[in-house]
Amino acid sequence: MKQPLSYVHPDAKIAKNVVIEPFTSIDADVVIGDGSWIGSNVSIMDGARIGKNCNIFPGAVISAIPQDLKYNDEKTYVEIGDNVTIRECATINKGTNDRNKTVIGNNCLIMAYSHIAHDCMVGDNCIFSNNTTLAGHVTVGEHVIISGFTAIHQFCSIGNHAFVTGGCLVRKDVPPYVKAAREPLSYVGINSVGLRRRGFKSEKIKEIQNIYRLLYQSNYNNTQACEIIEAEMEASNERDEILQFIRNSHRGIMKGYVSSN
Repeated sequence: MKQPLSYVHPDAKIAKNVVIEPFTSIDADVVIGDGSWIGSNVSIMDGARIGKNCNIFPGAVISAIPQDLKYNDEKTYVEIGDNVTIRECATINKGTNDRNKTVIGNNCLIMAYSHIAHDCMVGDNCIFSNNTTLAGHVTVGEHVIISGFTAIHQFCSIGNHAFVTGGCLVRKDVPPYVKAAREPLSYVGINSVGLRRRGFKSEKIKEIQNIYRLLYQSNYNNTQACEIIEAEMEASNERDEILQFIRNSHRGIMKGYVSSN
């Protein structure tokens, strides 16, 4: 259903049961899947690919050109998965020729006033609270929760199942399964509550805790800790994921918590 006061370019590919509220603008090179709802005063620009059953609230801007001076009007995209909710005044910019697209996975909740910059990759089942800000080229894994007013530096990575508390400045990579807090951003334990909610057994949670005790609480540097973890701990998907994340980190992982007292 399209309201008469909305503008939809005739070349846009909109599923028949999409609801488009008044004063919304949709450009030509746009695809919107079945069952989606587009609120009033939403701007969806060229290059947007929006999945099924998405809800986009008033004031959101999807697929605007990047705020990157290197952008040269190349053909790039925003890809948004199925069952995604984007709340009021959130902004998601299209990619540049680095990755050619900005991606939001399935079942994500992007709360009001959040900003996702060019070339970001966000996995499935993520929650970004109000005013979460991602600079360009940020990679976020699956089942990640980022609390309000958190700012993430360009090129940072956040691992699967991580939890970042409110108001943090993320300048380093955040490994999988952890909680990150304080200033400067520090390891404050593993995300045990989130892991239990997602079906992780107590034995698996304890295994992850032991890995991070070696990494953050045993006075080893990262290289030494990784070698000990690989040599002494039984191989598992979680162990290998953590080791691979640390070894592939471009910005370096966040530090362990050090008391200022």
